[in-house]
Amino acid sequence: MKETAYLFQAALISVWWVGLASNQFFFAAFQFNEIPSTAFWAFFAPDVILIAALSTFRAYKKNVAIEYVILGAFGYATLYCANATVLTASGYLPTGLMLVGLSYNAFLCFNDSLFRSSSTSTEWNVIKTLIQVVCIWILALVIIPYVILDAFDALILPSLGIWLFVGAFLFGGFSLLGLTSAYFMVRDGAGTPLPLDQTNNLVVSGPYHYVRNPMAIAGIGQGLAIAIVFQSVPILIYSFLGALVWHLVVRPSEERDMSQRFGEPYEVYRRQVSCWMPKFR
Repeated sequence: MKETAYLFQAALISVWWVGLASNQFFFAAFQFNEIPSTAFWAFFAPDVILIAALSTFRAYKKNVAIEYVILGAFGYATLYCANATVLTASGYLPTGLMLVGLSYNAFLCFNDSLFRSSSTSTEWNVIKTLIQVVCIWILALVIIPYVILDAFDALILPSLGIWLFVGAFLFGGFSLLGLTSAYFMVRDGAGTPLPLDQTNNLVVSGPYHYVRNPMAIAGIGQGLAIAIVFQSVPILIYSFLGALVWHLVVRPSEERDMSQRFGEPYEVYRRQVSCWMPKFR
């Protein structure tokens, strides 16, 4: 799992720098006011060597020390970007991107300690799940799309038309799927959707009867719906990248943990129910 995750990271960083070098509009979206572009390009060598190159090296050779070096490089770059944002009141997209990269690498370094069982109190799990849903939706579906649209000068109200209605319909449907999945997670799983506060029982009811990861499908679908409403290619890319990260990085860790906790029943369930494509039988 980690090998693929680090190789994916190296590829993304390489593509990102190619995009910066080849497209001025893309480059401008990641700039800070009052900070010259020369200061931005000064990060090229450190970024390529300490993150992209070391990520490629880690993809082919297991080395925990290298993982911490990459995490430290992301930590330094994140602090730099955050400080630059505070000083210039700009650059929210690069700072947000660095925070995502820092979280991504923290997950890779410490994912084995992140999966913990929840309490068995249904009422308490309902409250925690509602808080989780609200916080995640605000971050993933409001703040991040807002920052993306603002960085690419596309922060305008969507116009009335077919795309608005199609996007709104899809957003409502995927939101309902996500809430329904969370309900069955709490009711039958005796836990919450987050790995930090996971279920105590294997959930195979409700949407989980037809597909293994309905909440991931719901979240990705909500992002695609927002992209349709605003007719935004950057948000569309954001949604697809989220799907790739979940499939290549988060999913293997979750499945390994569930296999260890639930054993053969989960293995049977995984063989019979698809990860992405619902089976109505």
